[in-house]
Amino acid sequence: MDIGTITGIVVGFVLIVSAIQIQGGLTFFINVPSLMIVMGGTIASTLVSFPVGRVVGVMNVVRNAFLQKNLDPNQTIDNLVAFAEKARREGILSLEGAIEEVDDDYLKSGIRLAVDGVEPELIKDILDTELAFIEDRHKIGQAIFSTMGSYAPAWGMIGTLIGLVLMLQQMEDPSSIGPAMAVALLTTLYGAIMANVVFLPIAGKLKNRTAEEILIKEITIEGIMSIQSGDNPRIVKQKLQAFLSPQMRTQEAEQAA
Repeated sequence: MDIGTITGIVVGFVLIVSAIQIQGGLTFFINVPSLMIVMGGTIASTLVSFPVGRVVGVMNVVRNAFLQKNLDPNQTIDNLVAFAEKARREGILSLEGAIEEVDDDYLKSGIRLAVDGVEPELIKDILDTELAFIEDRHKIGQAIFSTMGSYAPAWGMIGTLIGLVLMLQQMEDPSSIGPAMAVALLTTLYGAIMANVVFLPIAGKLKNRTAEEILIKEITIEGIMSIQSGDNPRIVKQKLQAFLSPQMRTQEAEQAA
């Protein structure tokens, strides 16, 4: 479970609610019609923008933001180096049984292709194609939440305009203008909160998740190519660590020590 995502959203709402309570009370900020306009309008616009199946299936994407563990490229490198050592010592066919202990289906698929003697160019083409489609699928989830983040404030403004029209129809009673204006502005507030506390942060998290996964899969491709070509395990490790930032290499060195 990703504690950062949950903590960020919870802290955001807690700070907003606490500030409201300090200033006067939460009751004044609860308005069901305003919430219906913002949430209903945002969902409606998203359904227009994307196929229904994609929007309905977005909950599976949300799960990646909340439940997926942080990916560790150093672990992937260690696995590939271990496979390189085994292949160099016992032959590449010896990897067929060893890959069953690995949880990464992408890595398993690539190693099986190498064990089966598939040409290196074809292996790379297959893995690159799968990687491209994984990235495209992930981008759809990011796009849905980014779209919701852009529509929510707009629907908040629409709700505010509706409230202002209703308020102007009651101008004969000056005492009602203040409360009516407050209610009208609540939809803008709801839209801004949902966009900046929920939708856009989740889109950002999904984008980072995709970048992490793509990095690991690029490392996997390079590692499999090196293993098939019979590279020395030390050379394999050096090649794969070139994908990592200096900070990540330092962390790996500290863990090894």
